[in-house]
Amino acid sequence: MVAGITLGVIFGVLFIIALFTSLYTVEQQTIAVIERFGRFKGLAEPGLHARVPFGIDRVSIRESMRVRQLDLDVETKTKDDVFAIIRLAIQYSIPDKGKVFDAHYKLVDHTKQMDSWVFDVVRSKVPTMKLDEVFENKDAIADEVKKHLQERMEQYGWSIVRALVNDIAPDKKVKDAMNEVNTQQRLKMAAESEGEKKKILTVKAAEAEAESKRLQGEGIANQRRAIINGYKDSVQSFQQGFPGSSAKEVMDLVALTQYFDTLQVLGADSRTKVIFLPSNPGAIGNYMNEIRTAFASAQEADVVSEVHQ
Repeated sequence: MVAGITLGVIFGVLFIIALFTSLYTVEQQTIAVIERFGRFKGLAEPGLHARVPFGIDRVSIRESMRVRQLDLDVETKTKDDVFAIIRLAIQYSIPDKGKVFDAHYKLVDHTKQMDSWVFDVVRSKVPTMKLDEVFENKDAIADEVKKHLQERMEQYGWSIVRALVNDIAPDKKVKDAMNEVNTQQRLKMAAESEGEKKKILTVKAAEAEAESKRLQGEGIANQRRAIINGYKDSVQSFQQGFPGSSAKEVMDLVALTQYFDTLQVLGADSRTKVIFLPSNPGAIGNYMNEIRTAFASAQEADVVSEVHQ
């Protein structure tokens, strides 16, 4: 009786162990590699599966079918002897279920293998370019890395989805020097622009002043011409009103009238402080003589000018 109970317990325990070791699940976007006594038996897709219990069949690994990313920093030298760190991101995956066997069994560590090949490609490509060219051609470097990796990794069951050059980091001193060069170039451009601006303003100001002087000269000439014509009309009108009067008498009267008009204007201006004017009885006569002398000098200058012409 006791032996029967013991045997039943043993069979019960074995049944439970067999149940738990025979059922397993595979997650979505994952392929399980099944081995029997260490030898490849098959692949299991996502879902619930059964296997031979007691460790006869076991899940060797669960390979993800999703895209993975490998981040690498490669230090290398450029053509102009500048050391820089090239930061890359390699996105890769197992393209389909049929490549899982190769991806799992052909390489011990696929990340280390890709690391070595990326270093080889970058250190053969970047030294042929100057630092500025590296910045300008980072997409070409990424394409070169992807091309070489794809050729090598596809035979091991891996597909390179994309290769990216995320950053190019030269030494801090080199970076500071590059920024200083750029700053000086911009300051030079700003100084040239400011100088060109001042040049244009100076030229325009000179042209405006020249035009102003020309117009001012024309204005003065027109004013003098109008004064002369006014004197001429005044003389003719006076002679018509007073027959027998001479041009000299008319001009004396005009000059006298202007003299008193000037005194009146100066006296009415509140800003006038002190004015010294001759007040003796002969002052008016002296003033008239000065005006006549000025007119005579002007007439002589006109005669001389006509003779020379």
